[in-house]
Amino acid sequence: MIRLVIDCFGGDKSPSVNVEGSIRALEQFPDLSLILTGDETAVRAELDRLGASEGERLSVVHAPDVIGCDEKPTDAIRIKKDSSMMRAVQLLRSDDDISGMVSIGSTGALVAASVLRVGRLRGVCRPAFCPILPTMNGGIVGICDSGANVECKPDYLRQFAVMGSRYLEQVYGVENPRVALLNVGVEAEKGDELHKEAYRLLSDTPGLNFVGNMESRDLLTGRYDLVVCDGFSGNVLVKSTEGTALELLKKLKRDIYSRTKYKIGAFIMRKMFAEEKEFMNYQNYGGSVMLGCARNIVKGHGSSDAVSFAKCIEQAYRMEQSGLSGLIEADLDRLPNAKI
Repeated sequence: MIRLVIDCFGGDKSPSVNVEGSIRALEQFPDLSLILTGDETAVRAELDRLGASEGERLSVVHAPDVIGCDEKPTDAIRIKKDSSMMRAVQLLRSDDDISGMVSIGSTGALVAASVLRVGRLRGVCRPAFCPILPTMNGGIVGICDSGANVECKPDYLRQFAVMGSRYLEQVYGVENPRVALLNVGVEAEKGDELHKEAYRLLSDTPGLNFVGNMESRDLLTGRYDLVVCDGFSGNVLVKSTEGTALELLKKLKRDIYSRTKYKIGAFIMRKMFAEEKEFMNYQNYGGSVMLGCARNIVKGHGSSDAVSFAKCIEQAYRMEQSGLSGLIEADLDRLPNAKI
């Protein structure tokens, strides 16, 4: 049985999407067990609404407080020990039978709690976020890091590449992932000293399929499986890509309704438009896994719906099922001249 703890508050539509997503995941995976943390009255009301109840595979732990996204992370995790997020972290840290956690709450608080309370895998310099986006050829691409580490060293970027590559192999079945370094040009000599040294380290890393630099415009082409970058650049890359896709969909909708002949054409092509909308919907690709933590942690979008939340739980489940943590530790042990 794989046991996960679920933070049921902190999102835009919490706790309804958290609870419904949890029920969906339990129905999908018979060997999954979940602990829901949050205000027990609100959580149980959602269970009643869905016709679900506590049992051998589902339990509720009372945690009346909520950490807001506007609160200072280090203060929040220290003061709000009875928050849904911190109670989940406490359970994750103290119970060896719990293998992972899912939250759509404050990113800053989750990062701080993960590093300070849960800890890192052996050999990991810094844990990193790795979200997944769809590519234009029907595949996926991971971005590591996407916000956990604003400032990085070359060794961090090499570890991000190793951890992200192993994650794509084990959880998504991507064979020999093509790894690129986000840069201002594709030439090896491009970028500042950080990127030049990172390029050298990545090129010399045994077993890593490093294919060179990548410009941001090529993220969704399908030519790369994993893009390595510092957290600042990665966060800008992910959000600008998602924002562009959403705005294009809005413009397309406005243009369709601007003329009758466009409406007729859209009606004929409605199935294709529906498929494209689903393809570009980031909710269908789960959340950002935090690679390098001592336990499996997944951070979903604050605006997640129930389907997206269930995907986040699936990510944590697959990480544990595949033995990802042990494989990452073994990979890092083999790194030449690792500076820990």
